[in-house]
Amino acid sequence: MIKKLTLIAVAGGVMLFAGADWLQFRGTSATSVSEEARPPLRWSESENVAWKAALPGRGPSSPIVIGDRVVVTCSSGIKQDRMHVLCFDVQSGKRLWERQFWATGRTLSHPTSANAAPTPASDGSRIFAFYASNDMVCLDLEGNLLWYRGFAHDYPKAGNDVGMASSPVVVDDTVIVQIENQGDSFAAGVNVDTGETRWRIARPARANWCSPVAVPAEHAVLLQSPDGLSAHEARTGEEIWRYPSECAGIASSVVLDGKIYLPSDGVTVLTLPKNSSGPEVLWNSNRLRPSSSSPVVYRGKVYTLNGAILVCADEKTGDTEWQLRLKGRFWATPVAVDDHLFCVNQDGQASVVKLGEKGKVVGESEFGAGVQGSPALAAGALFVRTDGHLWKIAATPK
Repeated sequence: MIKKLTLIAVAGGVMLFAGADWLQFRGTSATSVSEEARPPLRWSESENVAWKAALPGRGPSSPIVIGDRVVVTCSSGIKQDRMHVLCFDVQSGKRLWERQFWATGRTLSHPTSANAAPTPASDGSRIFAFYASNDMVCLDLEGNLLWYRGFAHDYPKAGNDVGMASSPVVVDDTVIVQIENQGDSFAAGVNVDTGETRWRIARPARANWCSPVAVPAEHAVLLQSPDGLSAHEARTGEEIWRYPSECAGIASSVVLDGKIYLPSDGVTVLTLPKNSSGPEVLWNSNRLRPSSSSPVVYRGKVYTLNGAILVCADEKTGDTEWQLRLKGRFWATPVAVDDHLFCVNQDGQASVVKLGEKGKVVGESEFGAGVQGSPALAAGALFVRTDGHLWKIAATPK
């Protein structure tokens, strides 16, 4: 039965990569781009909110969308040690199921964060919910527990004082986690069927909140740390190549059309090597500084948010074309669709920017609560989670 599910997930991957689903942090292809969703440019409590579902706990994690289901994680309790996985119906917002677990690792974090900081991932048939306590829960789409891993049981020194936030990715039959901190720092590949560790490699003993980036065509994964970028075989963890550079510790890389957009000295664009020879630098721009949000590459342009400044640059040269000041400070990575960029700041204020020769704010809306997790684009809608609610933003009849 598991082999059948895996084949369905792999076969469905072609369709899912077209933008129908949003299976992980920053989307199925980790580019923060959809080519099919068409959310409205403005909304309020009385207009263009298809539904709003209450959540039982906090979390900066982003929602993911798998077919007709939206999945989100939360954590609750004084110590944030109660972990929740919730599944909602895409169309109605009805809660289909909720599962709760106790954390086995360290749950302390900065007051602005929570144990449910990493975004879950899916291979289309399973859900891999990961938490800052270094607990991973694997469920099927009906919420049945398939396996559970408490990495802190084996590596109790893994953790940092402000909390972990790196999100898992799935490549073929391996789910990869990046657990980098001042203590027991490592990355690991886990068998999606059994939860057993396929490989574990030591990583720099420094705090790092970047997420691994899948390169499915090469059956590989990129690991970004403050001391550089490295590519590894997804099934074995064997290093393929390494690019030493001082990289960002929060903003993650983007892989698109044979290039790597690396948050390093602003943004550095590398070729994606086909072998162990290592990447070549195509260009670098220190005027593009992603800050806490990851870069977005969309229709020949590169977009970064530094504080409240949205910067647009040419994708081929890195030359800056325009800048636009938005409101507030941003943790969430913007998402792009239909020549618009949807940007939501930490206070829950959303700005929709029309892209072109100059950026122009064409819509402003309020969620009325803080937002740290990046939105999801799927099913013709925008899905946003605040600490207290999950929202579906879609055109509603007048």
